[in-house]
Amino acid sequence: MFGNLDPEPYDREYGDRVLVARLLQYALPHRRLWAWIVVSTIALGGLQAAVPILIARGVGAIEGRPTDRELWLLVLAVLSVWVLIWLANLVRRRYLGRTVGDTVATMRGDAFAATMAQDLSFHDAYASGRLVSRISSDTQDFSQMVTLVADLVSQVLQLVVLTVVLWSISPRLTVVVLLWGPVVMVLAYLWRHLARAVTRQGNRAMAEVNATIFESVAGIAVAKNFRREAHVYAQFERVNARAYAINIRRGLVLSAVFPVLNLLVGLGVASVVYVGALQVVAGVLVLGTWFLFIQSIDAFFFPLINLSSFWSQVQSGLAAVERVFALIDAPHTVQQDAVRATPRLRGELRFEGVGLRYGPELPYVLSDFWLHVRPGETVALVGHTGAGKSSIGRLVTRAYEFQQGRLLVDGHDVRSLDLRGYRRQLGIVPQVPFLFGGTVADNLRYARPELTDAELEATARRIGDGAWLDGLPQGLATDVGERGARLSMGERQLVALVRVLVQRPAVFILDEATASIDPFTETQIQEALDLILAASTSIAIAHRLSTVQAANRIIVLRQGRIIEQGRHEQLMAAGGHYAELYDTYFRHQSLSYRVPDTEPSG
Repeated sequence: MFGNLDPEPYDREYGDRVLVARLLQYALPHRRLWAWIVVSTIALGGLQAAVPILIARGVGAIEGRPTDRELWLLVLAVLSVWVLIWLANLVRRRYLGRTVGDTVATMRGDAFAATMAQDLSFHDAYASGRLVSRISSDTQDFSQMVTLVADLVSQVLQLVVLTVVLWSISPRLTVVVLLWGPVVMVLAYLWRHLARAVTRQGNRAMAEVNATIFESVAGIAVAKNFRREAHVYAQFERVNARAYAINIRRGLVLSAVFPVLNLLVGLGVASVVYVGALQVVAGVLVLGTWFLFIQSIDAFFFPLINLSSFWSQVQSGLAAVERVFALIDAPHTVQQDAVRATPRLRGELRFEGVGLRYGPELPYVLSDFWLHVRPGETVALVGHTGAGKSSIGRLVTRAYEFQQGRLLVDGHDVRSLDLRGYRRQLGIVPQVPFLFGGTVADNLRYARPELTDAELEATARRIGDGAWLDGLPQGLATDVGERGARLSMGERQLVALVRVLVQRPAVFILDEATASIDPFTETQIQEALDLILAASTSIAIAHRLSTVQAANRIIVLRQGRIIEQGRHEQLMAAGGHYAELYDTYFRHQSLSYRVPDTEPSG
């Protein structure tokens, strides 16, 4: 859309035949309506061509001093043709709008379903804004292209009919008309490139304006804290002024094309008037025929102007369809060898020589990784950034595909399980909990919509006797705002944890948040964690000392390998890498921790 943008890796080029075949699949369910559209389009083209012919016949009849009855018949004939044109256009527009709307809705639904079915690795790799653009904007571009093509087809049919009629009447004068066709098309073609360039610049300018607005609104709190509102506004003014100047030039170019093309049409009319007048004076043409050629100039050139001017939009529509199909056909990185029904899981996990890397050219994050997690066991993963902690959780959730080894769940290869049934038994709390717009109750029953408010409240009150729930303005009915913005970070974590507690998963994956919260909320969060950990096999990417100490086993990772494992006390006594991590990350959370006295004595 903005030009000079690299394609996504999953983009592909489709041949015209493939695109047409795919589009026909969407059109076939509406073949009856398309039949009406084709018939009405052909009728519209023929009827529009008949108007100047009828008027010319009338002019010719006037020379012979027609009777009042003949004049009224001519008027009724012209009026009847225009009524039929209106009816044909009504039928075409009505059925075209319905079929195109249904086709776009189906295509948009397929693209959205394909996006939802993609693995998390796909969504991690590609910006959500670009995916949204394919689902919404590109499908809309396709609908506009179909409507434009339908209009052009009727105009081209009108052009063909007129050319045949004019040639049968006067080949010499028809050649005069046809000679201007290439001139109009070449000029429109050249304008198309200029228009595309200025439109691209205008789109880039608007993208810069939108980006500035989005960044300013998203960071308004920081701007106000540092009293930089004037600076933000000045930055917006510069970007907006540049966009204004670019779009003024764009408007001048776009608004100039049709006056210039119409000037050429005027030259064509002048040439037809001159040559036709000579033939009328010479007795070669009658007055009505000469008038027919003059009347036909606009009808003759208008399709050429449109075809030349809007060809880029046709290509843009085809490119948009190609982008939508590329999204629908994007391959899945996570591959299942079979689809075995997933029973209720006990939660036993075995990593057997697993190797994972995030790209063919990238090094392995996990290499020959072995780990056995027993049913109901709580395992805490600790290590420096890049040690492979999050990668283990991503493999368990099947967000990413591993390249070596096996991952067994209750003795079954994870690749043989039905993914929907398997993931339904996983509970996941990311480091930054995501809440959907709506109430607290809406978010809590996300995994189990059938639960009543009473059941939700009973579960929520298992944590700190419901003190956190009573602290919300309207309890379960409290509106969380966009992404949970109306709740504190601690409240968002509690809602995310209770949501998992309501789900009752067999396997729990926790990536603990690193944000500091007050001790009272910390206690409530730990209570929620204890309830979940006691009822499931749990893998915690631990940032809290309380979670580490509560784990049945601590796994110490370095560069994708296990270098130590055991309980907190055992690892501290060993004095190895875990002891170093404890001093770096966890010691300050201990109740016995005291800030060293750095002031000089005496």
